[in-house]
Amino acid sequence: MGLLHEGHLSLVRLAAKSTQSIIVSIYANPSQLTGPDEIGSYPSTLDTDHELLVALNMQLRHSGCGTVRAIFAPTDKEMYPCSPPDDILRGLGSFVNILPTTSILEGADRPSHFVGVATVCLKLFNAIKPDTVCLGEKDYQQTVVIKQLVQDFLLDIEVVVGETIRDADGLALSSRNVFLGTRRRAVATVLIRALYAAQNAYEAGRVDRDELVSLCKHIAKEEQVKQALLSEAERVNVEIIYFEVADQGSMTPIGTVNHEKGAVVCGAIQLLPLEVLLDGEDGGQQDGNDTVRLIDSILLAPRSTSCNI
Repeated sequence: MGLLHEGHLSLVRLAAKSTQSIIVSIYANPSQLTGPDEIGSYPSTLDTDHELLVALNMQLRHSGCGTVRAIFAPTDKEMYPCSPPDDILRGLGSFVNILPTTSILEGADRPSHFVGVATVCLKLFNAIKPDTVCLGEKDYQQTVVIKQLVQDFLLDIEVVVGETIRDADGLALSSRNVFLGTRRRAVATVLIRALYAAQNAYEAGRVDRDELVSLCKHIAKEEQVKQALLSEAERVNVEIIYFEVADQGSMTPIGTVNHEKGAVVCGAIQLLPLEVLLDGEDGGQQDGNDTVRLIDSILLAPRSTSCNI
């Protein structure tokens, strides 16, 4: 999608460990974005992205690893030659839907999002013909959709998932972070704090889905109350979209976490536009006038239930 950051570069490094030739696809896919406002506000950063990859290539050559041989940056017309990408909103055109995975959690709130993701990935795979694709764990449901795409369409591709790269305070690196600005960036950590609360509870032996989700919501609601007590010039309004505990392989919500299998706990929030932007304040790429949606997930690792006698 562009707006490359260290999370993306970590996937290039991951690929470089197992292959000599890497192709990086950069394409802000309109069919996975939500309407003309989001499409219009998504910045084009191809020149900057190219500079980052050139610098990374110098490091990779020095270490003897594989390198980026090409950037694939197609146009909308090249990716959607027969009909415009916004046909997805009208139920027209050629699109890939992988049900039920594309219709739950993130897909329930953004009905066309994963249809756009699956469609553009199939197009990219057909154009590039990769042996391996490297994806980031932060967009966990997306990795599940693409794994199912590869399996269902008999694609001879290995899907490798790289770990989420985070800032020191836990916030997952995301292209959307450039829209936060200073004030909303400070509050955005509520998402990972909520997920960590569920992870800690699971590691302490709590496996009930309702209990784990309630812990997440409690953390987020505490932040909502805290922000509501501040003035318009200080506060950040946070909306909870969802928290869920789901099966790692299908993203289907589960009632109880199986210790031997584990699960994934995921969440999404929105940071609403700033009510007042102070003089000199960094409000983000859109000066605080936009709503910033953040998603994240944490794996609840399988745990052995055996004991030594």
